Amino acid sequence: MKILVTGGAGYIGSHVVKQLGEQTDHEITVLDNLVTGFQESILYGDFIKADLSNFKQIEEIIKKGNYDAVIHFAASLVVPESVENPLKYYLNNTANTANLIKQCVTYGVNKFIFSSTAAVYGEPAPDLIPVTEESPVAPINPYGSSKLMSETVLKDTAFAYNDFNYIALRYFNVAGASVDGKIGQSTENATLLIKVAAETALGKRDKMFIFGDDYPTEDGTCIRDYIHVEDLASAHIRALEHLEEGKEGGVFNCGYGHGFSVKEVLETMKKVSGVDFPVEIKERRAGDPAILISNNRKIREVMHWTPKYDDLELICKTGLEWEKKI
Repeated sequence: MKILVTGGAGYIGSHVVKQLGEQTDHEITVLDNLVTGFQESILYGDFIKADLSNFKQIEEIIKKGNYDAVIHFAASLVVPESVENPLKYYLNNTANTANLIKQCVTYGVNKFIFSSTAAVYGEPAPDLIPVTEESPVAPINPYGSSKLMSETVLKDTAFAYNDFNYIALRYFNVAGASVDGKIGQSTENATLLIKVAAETALGKRDKMFIFGDDYPTEDGTCIRDYIHVEDLASAHIRALEHLEEGKEGGVFNCGYGHGFSVKEVLETMKKVSGVDFPVEIKERRAGDPAILISNNRKIREVMHWTPKYDDLELICKTGLEWEKKI
């Protein structure tokens, strides 16, 4: 299969490219502007440096590529930044995605895997947790709204064009690094909790912060569903196979179905690192729900996806080991 992976030099995209490449029966092209991605993270395939905002260039790439499928990661993804700079998110995450979908329809690329987010659920009511794909969508930040708008574009496009099929994967909290240590998250000024905790354990940061300890949870800190990046990558492979088999697409949660609080995650990182690093409590950040946990029954039953690395200590350890290498 000829596959175009946008944002394939990024954290999650590079792990998907690695797993696709290890299958050996795919022709992979990675498209990335390298603003947040790293070319050295691309272990397989050809590389095109391009930005999705250059509509004319993107059209030429799709037109000439004769691709069978697109896996679309390229996006802006920092929640607090989206609150401060919403237009960046609506332009990059929604407008650019809509144009990419348009070019796929125009030039016959009929399989589309979309990197979405659990942020579309907003602040779910306690009785709706864990959230299912049918739970109400009500984003509380522009990042979640921009991704939900792109899901709507995909849904309406698939309805209008019968030969176009898509899967939107709603990620929960991805973390860790490849278990063989070849790639991981290299993002500068990272905001993801486990990455920041690993940096602090290794002395790359003097201390780290918990943003709010007055949430309605047992220890007062936010609870999230953390999924190992290798398992999330394998979900994309299954999604692609699912569409290749001619089966119905749609929306699927990607998580483990249980959560850990911020304090529990930090205690686990302290355990695996052997470092009691300093942690300071600060005020809540805008746009952070108290609890967000997935119901992953649909992806397990419909796609027969089975995670391999549902272990918080392993997630923290692989993230820490990668952090030692960079």
